Amino acid sequence: MKICSWNVNGIRAVAKKGFLDWVKKESPDILCLQETKAHPAQLEKELLEINGYTCYWNAARRKGYSGVATYSKIVPMAVDYDLGVEEFDQEGRLIISSYDKFTLLNVYFPNGQQNQDRLDYKLRFYARLMEVCDQMKVIQPHLIICGDFNTAHREIDLKNPKANENRSGFLPVERAVLDQFLNRGYIDVFRYLYPEKVQYSWWSYRTMARERNAGWRIDYFYVSQETLPYIEDCIILDEVTGSDHCPIILNLAGIQSR
Repeated sequence: MKICSWNVNGIRAVAKKGFLDWVKKESPDILCLQETKAHPAQLEKELLEINGYTCYWNAARRKGYSGVATYSKIVPMAVDYDLGVEEFDQEGRLIISSYDKFTLLNVYFPNGQQNQDRLDYKLRFYARLMEVCDQMKVIQPHLIICGDFNTAHREIDLKNPKANENRSGFLPVERAVLDQFLNRGYIDVFRYLYPEKVQYSWWSYRTMARERNAGWRIDYFYVSQETLPYIEDCIILDEVTGSDHCPIILNLAGIQSR
C-alpha cells in the first residue's frame, strides 16, 4: 500500500503544473493533500472526481485559506473532520479516515510565525490532536498521522538551524511537542529508517531556497509503535515541483484494507 502526503499550497495552482498527470503516474492508494485553499464548489470536476478515487474535503470557513483533502482508492469505513474544538475545526485542518486495519489522519498543522497568539494556537492544536490520537489508539492501535507539521524537529531537519532557532517552526517549545509525540509511542518514520539522512520537504519561495536546497523537513509520517512492522519505506520526493513543499510517500505491506 502506498500513502502519499503533499502540501500543495493551493490545489488550483498545482493543478496548472501537472498535478493530475503526476497523480496518474504515481498512483498512490491514498493521497492526502494539505493547504488546498479551496472549497469543492470552486473546483473543476476533474479535480473533484479523479478517476479511481473517492475524495473527501475539509475546507476552512475563510475562503482561500488552509484546507485538506483525502483521495482514496479504498472507501473508508468512516470519515471524520473534527477535533471537537470550534477554534480548530473552523480552519479545515483535519480529515480522519477509518479503515478496517488502520486509521489515517491527514493534518495541516497551524503556522505560528504570524504572532504569539498564533503560536499559542498552534501549541493548543498539537495538544488537542495528541489527546484525540491517544483516544483513537485505544480502539485502533494502527494509527498513521501525516501532513505538514510546520515544525522541524532536529538540527538535521533544516539547512540553517542556528539562524532559525528563534523562529517559529524551530522554537524549542515547538520541538518539545514533537518529543512528546515520540514519548507517547509514535514514530517519525523517515528519521527512524534514515537516522543520518539530510533531505528536506519545504523551501521558501522568497529566498530562492529550493535552488540552493536551503530547506526544512516539516512534512512527516508519524505512526503508532504497533504499525511499525508493516512499514516498508518512507520517501521524500524532492524532485517533484509544483508547490513550495514536495510530496512524501509511505509504503506499507500486510496492512491493506479491503
